[in-house]
Amino acid sequence: MGDCSEHRCWDELLPDALGLIFRNLSLKEVLTVVPRVCKSWSRVVAGPYCWQEIDIQEWSQQQSKPDQLTRMVRMLIARSGGSFHRISVSGLPGDSLFSFIGDQAQSLKTLELPRSEISDSLVENVAPRLCNLTFLDVSSCTKIGARALEAFGKHCKSLVGLRRVMHPTDVVGKASQHDEARAIACNMPKLRHLEIGYMLIATKAVDEIASQCHELEFLDLRGCWNVDDKFLQERYPGLKVVGPYVDDCYENSFWEECSDDSDDSIYWELMDDDYYAVGSDDEGIWDDGQGLEGLEVRFYGGGLSESYAGFDWPPSP
Repeated sequence: MGDCSEHRCWDELLPDALGLIFRNLSLKEVLTVVPRVCKSWSRVVAGPYCWQEIDIQEWSQQQSKPDQLTRMVRMLIARSGGSFHRISVSGLPGDSLFSFIGDQAQSLKTLELPRSEISDSLVENVAPRLCNLTFLDVSSCTKIGARALEAFGKHCKSLVGLRRVMHPTDVVGKASQHDEARAIACNMPKLRHLEIGYMLIATKAVDEIASQCHELEFLDLRGCWNVDDKFLQERYPGLKVVGPYVDDCYENSFWEECSDDSDDSIYWELMDDDYYAVGSDDEGIWDDGQGLEGLEVRFYGGGLSESYAGFDWPPSP
């Protein structure tokens, strides 16, 4: 890393300090660029220091292969050594991965799983292992309902934040979601922050939530057209109510977030640790069907650990 007499040796920083620095980088940079700088940085990325917060929501929104998303989640949780306190992933496929997260959730406090394929019955089974949760996001999880919310509330006694925002297309064909509102009111008394945008609920259901959740400070009702916000503001003057009418960019941004349109250049293949070594004859690891020929790679600083050799490296400028 050069002469350290005048310049700081970045490779000698404490691993937890490096982990805090690397959290400011994108997932792709942490997994493909940082390990190639030097061996000490490679070890930090492979250990728990970078993965106290596992935020792959943006990346997971672009994935069309459930098995790839599953491998990523399992790999990062394994690297955290079970010490992660936040995980944010969109479109969690099937029940088995959610159960795996529950098995490793000793320190988990923030769980964000929008648009995931989890079910009521599985939540009832996994929720007892999520007792330390303080914030939960199950927006647009269309396969769960009041049963799941009741289970979360009963077992997550420290829950102070809930996001259950629906997309308008999620509630097509539903008569109402008053049972979900009642589950929230009866089982989540410590809520301080609640977002239930576009849920099919009326004023009475929201009134029940506000009357039961005495510590509630913020209530997002954007898109809940049957709710009388003036009634709520008069009845609960200390409660900040947003909505139901949308008078900002929220509605547009929400639709854009759910759009299938995306730039193909952001897709990239990530292989598991030690899955392939440099010089592998198996050319199937490359999405474009090409082998190692013509792949331009820049190496920085120290050596390259072979455990990272299977990553698809972006073209050099």
